[in-house]
Amino acid sequence: MQQPPAIRFDRLGQVFHSRSGTTEALRDVSFEVARHEFLAVLGPSGCGKSTLLRMVAGLLKPSAGQVEVFGMPVSGPREDIGIVFQKPTLLPWATVAENVLFPLRHKTGHVSPRDRERAGELLAMVGLAGVENRLPDELSGGMQQRVGIARALHMDPDILLMDEPFSALDALTREVMGFDLLRIFSARPKTVVFITHSVAEAALLADRVLVMTGRPGSVLTEITVPAPRPRGPETVNMRETHELAAHLRSLLLQRDAA
Repeated sequence: MQQPPAIRFDRLGQVFHSRSGTTEALRDVSFEVARHEFLAVLGPSGCGKSTLLRMVAGLLKPSAGQVEVFGMPVSGPREDIGIVFQKPTLLPWATVAENVLFPLRHKTGHVSPRDRERAGELLAMVGLAGVENRLPDELSGGMQQRVGIARALHMDPDILLMDEPFSALDALTREVMGFDLLRIFSARPKTVVFITHSVAEAALLADRVLVMTGRPGSVLTEITVPAPRPRGPETVNMRETHELAAHLRSLLLQRDAA
């Protein structure tokens, strides 16, 4: 029996109503994400990329159409989905370890020694061994975002939604975080939907890139990334990566000209 996709968007539409009027954010969006696929969603601001993530997470009900996760309609928040936001939103008074453990403590009311051990293992995996007892304001922006990734992974979700997680970082830190992300998900495969404005990030990280139109957002095209895995710094200089990035830029520039 064929397994259902990890995520399925079926003819999605989204309209927002406010005092200033009505905004159609999404129109007739349909696509699937396979289990353990890394999908990058690329498109202009306001095209509904983050809205798609909120629908998968069960935080927003679509105005039209349906979202399915593992063959079941999404009707509310799910425990098998983790989210990494643009900013890590860490608790400033809690240590790094306690920030990682917060979702579990909030859910169950207690944390076991094994849970703490796992938090330490995840912090080591994201390059933060030895900072468990520091406070967030003692860390750089890149380190704080690593804590956010470790926190999302601690509940071991099947699906990870990442909403422009590196957008607030400087260019060098952003590049390093991209390579770290490749290493992390090579060690612990997940189904990932990664929202970005960066053509370079999409070309480096993803198995497939979904390019969206301007508002109301719809699917312009889907492109399979040719670079083989595993990937690393050498991937950036591959001819296939340069050609893909150039093609993605041309699509976005054509949209802007239109």
